[in-house]
Amino acid sequence: MKTIFLFIAIALSVQTKAQVSKVSLEASGLTCSMCSNAINKALKTLDFVDEVKANIKNYTFEVTFKANSKVDFDKIKMKVEKAGFSVSGFVATIHFDQVEVKNNQPVTIGDKTFVFVNVKDQSLHGIKQVKVLDKGFVSQREYKTYAFSAPTPGTYHATI
Repeated sequence: MKTIFLFIAIALSVQTKAQVSKVSLEASGLTCSMCSNAINKALKTLDFVDEVKANIKNYTFEVTFKANSKVDFDKIKMKVEKAGFSVSGFVATIHFDQVEVKNNQPVTIGDKTFVFVNVKDQSLHGIKQVKVLDKGFVSQREYKTYAFSAPTPGTYHATI
């Protein structure tokens, strides 16, 4: 019994400590304030979203999350797509607590796995912005420059 508790304690201690506090996403296909409003309303229906601020001049949305909530990037992307638009930029603001990052090596952050590309090996501490590079999170043109294989659900290619 003590062995099981020790194993659980060790497993919890090696879990990467980081939390996504907000994302900034750029939507393409918007032509008016009604388009912006459609995305705004769609994003607010997600249970982990606290607030959505739209900037119609540059087609961006800043989405903040409820504390200690499970943030789902794919659900955010799907809400934008269901509103009739596409995501052409997706940057997550994440608070890191001594997370070791190596180029092209997976790092688990909460329930997500990131494979950081074009980065130097480093230890991340504090608030950093992480750009998601996978299909559906950047423009088609930018995606073609990376040519990633399709990631498994919950895994994202990203850069700092």
